[in-house]
Order: sequence, then structure tokens, then C-alpha cells
Amino acid sequence: MARLLVGLVAVAVAFYVYALVDCILFARTRVRGLPKVAWVFIVLLFPVVGGILWFLIGRGRKSSKRQVQYRTVGPDDDPEFLGALRADPVSEAQLRELEQQFAENDDPDKRTDNGRTER
Repeated sequence: MARLLVGLVAVAVAFYVYALVDCILFARTRVRGLPKVAWVFIVLLFPVVGGILWFLIGRGRKSSKRQVQYRTVGPDDDPEFLGALRADPVSEAQLRELEQQFAENDDPDKRTDNGRTER
């Protein structure tokens, strides 16, 4: 009889430790019924009964629906960003005109003695 009692106590302690660790490490978003902290206190205060209640009521199951996982996309992998680059409003003719204006402004022949350009 003593061996049976020692065996039951060992099983109860193992179940208690497993339920407590599972309750502490379980994702907060999947806990049902009560807040996670309340479940930890229930498992601590009522070792076997609290563990059974945790597994039957508090521990939520994984959703059978496929959850959408979002990931960050870099700009070089984003088709919208790349499309916006292709639709650049500045044309080649406008670029050449701007380069010519900058070249005229930077022409050293048009500079005066004090370093300012003539206009």
C-alpha cells in the first residue's frame, strides 16, 4: 500500500510541475476563461485540481483555421515600389535640360573676381 501511495504522489508531483510549467510558458493570446496570471495562481494553489482545470478549460487549442502571417517586404522585393520607380515623372529630355542649366551655372568662364556668377 505504501508503494502505491508513493507512486501516486510521484505522479501527482510530476503532473503538478508539468501543468505549472505549461501554464507559465503558454502563449498569453491562447489562454481561455481567465487571465494567464489567474491560471498560474489556480495551478499553484490547487495542485492536481488546478492542473486538471488548466488543461480542460484554460489551455486553448491551436486554431484549425490557417492564420495569415504577415512578413516585411524590402523595397527591392515590393512590386508597387518598383512600379513607382519605373513611372518616374522626369523624362530624359528634362534631365538633359537640367544638366545643361547646372553646367551653365558652374561654368568657370562666367565667374567674376569675387567668385559669383554673372547673370
